[in-house]
Amino acid sequence: MSLLEGDADVNPAPAGLPIREYLLVGLVSAALTFLLTALVRRFAIRVKAVAIPRKRDVHVLPIPRMGGLAMYLGVVGGMAMAHQLPVLRRAFEYSFDPVAVLIGGGVIVLIGALDDRFELDAWTKLAGQVMCAGILVLFGVQWVSLWVPWGGDTDSLGNLLIFDRNQGGLLVVLLVVVMVNAMNFVDGLDGLAGGLGLIAAAAVCTFSLWLLHSSGGDVGTYPPALIAATLAGACLGFLPHNFQPAKIFMGDSGSMMIGLMLAAASTSASGRITYISFDATDVVALLSPLFVVAAVLFLPLLDLVLAVVRRTRRGESPFAADKMHLHHRLLEIGHSQRRAVLLIYLWAGLLAFGAVAVAMFDTTAVFWGTLGGLLLAGLVSFVPRLKRQRAKEPV
Repeated sequence: MSLLEGDADVNPAPAGLPIREYLLVGLVSAALTFLLTALVRRFAIRVKAVAIPRKRDVHVLPIPRMGGLAMYLGVVGGMAMAHQLPVLRRAFEYSFDPVAVLIGGGVIVLIGALDDRFELDAWTKLAGQVMCAGILVLFGVQWVSLWVPWGGDTDSLGNLLIFDRNQGGLLVVLLVVVMVNAMNFVDGLDGLAGGLGLIAAAAVCTFSLWLLHSSGGDVGTYPPALIAATLAGACLGFLPHNFQPAKIFMGDSGSMMIGLMLAAASTSASGRITYISFDATDVVALLSPLFVVAAVLFLPLLDLVLAVVRRTRRGESPFAADKMHLHHRLLEIGHSQRRAVLLIYLWAGLLAFGAVAVAMFDTTAVFWGTLGGLLLAGLVSFVPRLKRQRAKEPV
């Protein structure tokens, strides 16, 4: 079943998938981010945007932050390269999504950079996040329709929810705020947020390329793949500087940018699908937008929800800091920083690419293989605790 309306007849893409072009754009973003991070590190030290170790922190030495500035410049460079390529230039000609991400991303990086230096209060940052989400909506990044498996008649096996501009815009604002704060909450170990951003962006890019193929070359699928490719490149270029032991942190400027770009790419890829017909065999394909977005959100969102519940039960503000995040619990079990980060990478990769594989191939084997991999990864996570318990047992 084709998930996209027949716009491909009006604005068809060149024959074949432009995978090499997307790889080139991603590599340009990665190279620029890698080179510029060293300069941004010096700038952060000069303006005293430095993370002083606190009781809840894992690092023990002062480390500069504001690395999100280098990541954003890498994204800008990748977008500029894409605009010079005859094929990918179509992403700018038929959609404002890339421009929206550049403007909204620039504003949120500025807000994050101010927080990295002066530590803004939570409500000021929330207002800034809503404003940046509003920028995306103003440029047309929003959900239009969503298929749900309930309602409808016997033949359709479901119902199509159609959003007006206000509803679609509010949904984007909600998604951006949730994604931004989820990525911010999960940024607690060296290389964690950058690696999760890389995995999620690569999954969204893969999903977008599948949409491009299944739609017969609709140029409407170019922008989400471009946004995801440049974000993946920026995360990849930043990781060598940020992996344990980190030389620089991305700070709120980086984690908030990742959240906003993932929300924009997910919305651009999934929120504009127009479903032509419904069939019982198409259930997985119809729900694939929800699967991919939910998989990308799952780990950061789970950590965010648990943190809010934990803090409100103690009578504290949901924004109050503590040392009970998912990565902190892995450290308590006995994992090293690097192993804890790699385990979370494994979980995120299985979830994100498992959801994409289920959407693309719609096979039971893919589903059970992904579920089995998640169970195995969960068992591996508790190996250090089991070893310690066994060592305490009397001989």
